[in-house]
Amino acid sequence: MAKKILIVDDEQLIVKGLKYSLTQDNYEVDTALDGEEALEKAKQNNYDLILLDLMLPKMSGMEVCREVRGFSSVPIIMLTAKSDDIDKIMGLEYGADDYVTKPFNILEVKARIKAIFRRVDARSAEPVQSPVIESGDLRLDKENRRLSVAGREVNLTSKEFELLDFLVAHPGKVYGRVKLLELIWGKDFPGDERTVDVHVRRLREKIEPNPSEPRYVQTKWGVGYYYQEHRGA
Repeated sequence: MAKKILIVDDEQLIVKGLKYSLTQDNYEVDTALDGEEALEKAKQNNYDLILLDLMLPKMSGMEVCREVRGFSSVPIIMLTAKSDDIDKIMGLEYGADDYVTKPFNILEVKARIKAIFRRVDARSAEPVQSPVIESGDLRLDKENRRLSVAGREVNLTSKEFELLDFLVAHPGKVYGRVKLLELIWGKDFPGDERTVDVHVRRLREKIEPNPSEPRYVQTKWGVGYYYQEHRGA
């Protein structure tokens, strides 16, 4: 079955060019020209990936990304004309999986899309282990991608979930930021180690009773991060 992609951009020439090129690669393509239309389509359809422009009428790309993350873990690639690293980091913090800076080469966009689909397909093909992991107050449902802490459901972005899932699967093992970036975001990801720091900080804010004194996601100073396993309540 063809992968279904939503292109969101208010520049019709960009939308037309992307749609034509991706259709040639046998993707099923839908489009939206503003943030509100994009959000409605994301709610009504099951997309495999969203290409989302940062600067949009009615709702910004950041707002759309944040809203979509409230109900879906669909991969999102941000399209941005801004080159400032802070904007890129913020886009990832709101739940984007990758970004491409305008003006872009369509071959680069296609390569990013294929890289994300390879990672998604590889994870789907992995042997199924126990779908639910419990560690102290934390309950991680891998199959349904849901997390609860002390009985309270916690909404995570796709990358926050993948990061926690990976660390939980390897309790006590310390991973450096560069290694985590490679394992979770992929070798072709253009961001730097700060991306990992941002996601760890956001993760702690959501799951730790006291983020400044973390119980689960620990720091090994000068080395990296690891998950502290807990047995019982």
